[in-house]
Amino acid sequence: MQDRVLWNVTGGRVLGPAPFFVVGIVNATPDSFYDGGRHDQTTDAVSHGIRLLQEGAMVLDVGGESTRPYAEEVSAEDELARVIPVIQGLSAHIRAEGEEAAVSVDTYKAEVAAKALEAGACIVNDISSCQFDPGMIDVLAQYKPGYVLMHSPGRPGQMQDSPRYDSVVDEIIAFFEKHIRILTAAGLPEDNIVIDPGIGFGKTLEHNLQILASIEAFGVLGLPLFVGLSNKSMFGKLLGLEVGDRKNATQAAIAVLASRGVRVHRVHEVALTMQTLTVAEAMRPGRRVLETKGAL
Repeated sequence: MQDRVLWNVTGGRVLGPAPFFVVGIVNATPDSFYDGGRHDQTTDAVSHGIRLLQEGAMVLDVGGESTRPYAEEVSAEDELARVIPVIQGLSAHIRAEGEEAAVSVDTYKAEVAAKALEAGACIVNDISSCQFDPGMIDVLAQYKPGYVLMHSPGRPGQMQDSPRYDSVVDEIIAFFEKHIRILTAAGLPEDNIVIDPGIGFGKTLEHNLQILASIEAFGVLGLPLFVGLSNKSMFGKLLGLEVGDRKNATQAAIAVLASRGVRVHRVHEVALTMQTLTVAEAMRPGRRVLETKGAL
């Protein structure tokens, strides 16, 4: 795994090098599992994103459609109405403040991705790996954004219907190998891609735990690992915790994953995650000198 991570994004921009990236979640939706409705007004979502930047987020991931299990799909028009003003507001703030940060759009729709990139986003976080909308590959080839290649065996409405694998880790690695070849053949540079094993997407609790226990195996792909397990249902199933009580479990898991080479973490609680990752990095064997804003 890399000691420091670089991520090429739209327009020749490169994020990093850094020991880790924290991706702050900005849900511009009324029905997301954790904070649905809290930031579904543009001004609230932009203010929330700015606060996450101040807490240390390097990427703001703006989503306008919940992808929790069995969530209902929304139209491209509704999704655009939710995300474009937020992306514009956050991008304007980042430019004005000279922030070393980027905006991501969390979508599987080609139209939404293209208009979000025009509005100032420079990363596409796509749960579908271009499988739900074939036009997504053309968007990636044209704009060459940063891209989160995530594993999911189906749409949110069906993905949790009895998921089965013979060997979940081997099958996901093979999936990534196939889709990396497709993306690079289409013209997306490999340096723009990070890989997300899709915790909670078409997996049982045991599948999720097998993936996390074997997370180093994904290093064979040579790309940064992006993991999103913030407050997810796996902690409810494992520990009997309600959604609002999963922060400690989330941070414990992030610390373990950081020690095993995961460098990109998508979270709700940015300030807590920055503390967790700073401590984990300071204690990592063979680390480089760690630059911090305060004393360790």
